[in-house]
Amino acid sequence: MQLVVIPKSGGYEQLTLQERPSPALASGQVRVDVEAIGVNYADCIVRMGLYKSAKEFVGWPVTPGFEVAGVVSEVAPDISDLEVGDEVMAVTRFGGYTSELCVARGQVFPRPKGFDAAASAAFSAVHLTADYAMAELASVRPTDPILVHSAAGGVGGVLVQLGRHRGCHVVGVVGASHKVDVVRDLGADAVIDKSREDLWAAAKAQAPAGYLAVFDANGVATLGQSYEHTAPTGRVVVYGFATMLPRAGQRMNYLKLAWDWLRTPRFNPLDLTTRNRSVMGFNLSYMFEQTHILERSMARLLELADAGVLRPPPIATYPLSKVGQAHRDLESGQTVGKLVLIPDARYEAGPA
Repeated sequence: MQLVVIPKSGGYEQLTLQERPSPALASGQVRVDVEAIGVNYADCIVRMGLYKSAKEFVGWPVTPGFEVAGVVSEVAPDISDLEVGDEVMAVTRFGGYTSELCVARGQVFPRPKGFDAAASAAFSAVHLTADYAMAELASVRPTDPILVHSAAGGVGGVLVQLGRHRGCHVVGVVGASHKVDVVRDLGADAVIDKSREDLWAAAKAQAPAGYLAVFDANGVATLGQSYEHTAPTGRVVVYGFATMLPRAGQRMNYLKLAWDWLRTPRFNPLDLTTRNRSVMGFNLSYMFEQTHILERSMARLLELADAGVLRPPPIATYPLSKVGQAHRDLESGQTVGKLVLIPDARYEAGPA
């Protein structure tokens, strides 16, 4: 099997492609012959050595990757509801950058109708993140004004679609003009291009009384103002801190990281109660033991995807051996939709 291994924290040069024997299949597991692998910004943070759960659950060396799609090639004897040849997708707590994955049965799901392998590989992590943020935490209702930062990205694009489906007034934020039409096409009622207009003046114009939910993965750059633009009884849902980290090709600046950490807002419980606002945060990699939540969320998502409510995002594919370029492109902030890795032998063979 082919897999990417990161021996220690660092730049793209730490993403090393290796060949290893196939692992033994354990009880309760499914072996998936991987056709496609979703790339997430969290994978870049793992490579930088700043992803806490990677340190806790794996350590060095680590193979990143949270989501794959492929074909079942083997099932453990105690599994009776999957067969060899079934087309599936799987979510995994690291280890996904590989051509072959052994994963617990509860983390394997059918592909959405009409989604090919690449689109299915791009489904699990971002959709579970977006659904938990919106359905379980924000609990938005029809007509609620909601603000979605990074609305052309993986999670942001799904949040826009889920908000539209729930009947919210969806305002998406993008950082480049070429992303505006993408977010409009996903169903946003308004799109703020912060490269051309004042973000917070435009946000206030769209919801003068404030937002009932703000979804923010930026961190210190926007978190304080996200809170200030939340309406009474509204919620800020935090699932990342992207602006605290280096852009493509930049070296890690630990002085800047420390300064941004010091500048990150700390929310006073007295202020939260007197202003009737909430700040919530989560990390999907700490939720794998919450199987009832993941199963409930995935059931909702598959129903919406099968009904055509959730559409596959724009996808750019890379051979697994070009994983460094995929990370560089994702960190540039210029990509739209999702990036997907294809094991080299499959990539070279082209579409089936």
